[in-house]
Order: sequence, then C-alpha cells, then structure tokens
Amino acid sequence: MRVIFAGTPEFAATALQALLDMGYEIPLVLTQPDRPAGRGLKLQASAVKQLALKHGIPVAQPLSLRLDGKYPEDARAAQKLIADANADFMIVAAYGLILPQWTLDAPKHGCLNIHASLLPRWRGAAPIHRAIEAGDHETGITIMQMDAGLDTGAMLFKRAIGIAGDDTTQTLHDKLAPLGGQMIEFALRSYATLTPVAQPAEGVTYAAKISKTESAIDWSQDAAVIERKIRALNPAPGCMTELNGETLKVWRGLVGHGPTGISMETGDGCGLTLTEIQRAGGKRMSAIDYLIGIKKLT
Repeated sequence: MRVIFAGTPEFAATALQALLDMGYEIPLVLTQPDRPAGRGLKLQASAVKQLALKHGIPVAQPLSLRLDGKYPEDARAAQKLIADANADFMIVAAYGLILPQWTLDAPKHGCLNIHASLLPRWRGAAPIHRAIEAGDHETGITIMQMDAGLDTGAMLFKRAIGIAGDDTTQTLHDKLAPLGGQMIEFALRSYATLTPVAQPAEGVTYAAKISKTESAIDWSQDAAVIERKIRALNPAPGCMTELNGETLKVWRGLVGHGPTGISMETGDGCGLTLTEIQRAGGKRMSAIDYLIGIKKLT
C-alpha cells in the first residue's frame, strides 16, 4: 500500500512513525515550510520533515495547494508530485493547509484525517488546548474521511480518553499522539470493512487557533477558568502576569489560597495559588523559590 503523508508537528510525526513501523510505503511527505524558532529565530524544519529526511522520504513544502490561489506555482509542483506518487491513501494529521478538492481526489481511496478530538466537538486548529480550557472531562481521536470542509468529513471511528484534572496540553498531547498512530494503522488495515458515518449537526464547536494575545491572565475571571487556561497554554505560548514589577510566565496554579506558592485574588473570590513560574530569561522554578529569592534581595 502506498501512502502519502501530510503533517507538521510532533503529533503528526508520531503517526508517521507508526506507519513506517508497519512497513507502509511512503513515497511522499507534505509538511509546512521551515519556520523561525528559538531565541535565535533560526529556520527550523518541522518534526515531520526531520523524520521523513531521516528515512530518506521525499519532502514537499508548498506554501499553498490552491491552484487558483496566491502561490499557484507551489500548488502545481505539489500536484505533479502527488500524481506521481500514485498513492492509495493520503493520511493527514495537523498539516496546517486546507486541502482543495483536487488533492482530496488524487489518492485512490481519498484522504483520511487523524483529528485530536471527538468530532463534531472541537473542529479546527487547536482541539487539545480548547478541550482543556473548556473543562471537558474527555476527548479523543477521530479518524475521518476528509471532504472540502473544515473537519466536516464522515467519521470512520473514534476513541475517547479522559482528561485528568492536572493535564496540560503537553501531557494530553502525549496521550493522544500514540493513540492516533494506533488508530490510523487500524483504519488502513480495516478500511474495506469500515462504514463512514456523517457527523451530527448537534454539538459542533470550533477550536480556534491559539494566539499569543491570549497569554495575559485576566484576574477578574473565576479561579477555575484561569487554572484551566494555564494548563491549556502549557507549553506554548504560556500564560503571563505582572508581579512585583516584572512579567512572569505562569506554568502551574491551584484553585484556592494555599501555603505552597503565591496567592492571587480572582474574580469569584476563590483565589488561585501560583506554584510554578518563570522569570524573563530564566528557568522554570517553584513559586516558593521565587519568593525566597525576592526575600533575599530585600
């Protein structure tokens, strides 16, 4: 079986590794162009590109796949590569580009998507973040047959997992990524026996892309809302607050006033205790260590 793979972050790389481990032939990988990253803002290849190159798989990084869009040359070049790959399937996981109809039609059996939510809840770019932020008790992976809409395709099957009260986006990602790899393996092996089921019209929500403007903590909100937001934006972009005249990143907090950190007032009066923070240019530290350092300076 020949499988084109399209994806960008670590979540997608985990699925690509699962396909490689199963022995599928991957004639082509599509991923986002290299982006500036780190303090030096040097161009960095995506996790998927790094894995593909490690295994000698050809990589394409078009800016767009729309033949009538802003980058038609990129789209035409990608169209030829996809046609030449003569694939049975295209597997898509957190790719980051909209697939036009010609792309969906190119593989023999179309395109299957590994989506990190229980569709139709949390369609869109940031389903893991938004599930934590909203206080959902469960999430999961949905394998769907892609269509031209935004995560609107018919579902082949889905599997749920619980969201723990201390889960961050990182820890929940680390549970969902291997599950996605397992499920796409099953989908490919069992494709002939699976029946696509249309998504229900009820329960549709959209997981908007995370913006850095969301980082600032609004202390007029309820403590539970702030605590979930801190976990949802961990590890990126992280929550920020002003304290003692400096800007701090906040990595962990507990609802209520307690002796284990820095007690902050919240809109509902419950309070929130900051337990893990980071000073500008510094490393993560416990809030207790931060307070000890401030006391020494005074």
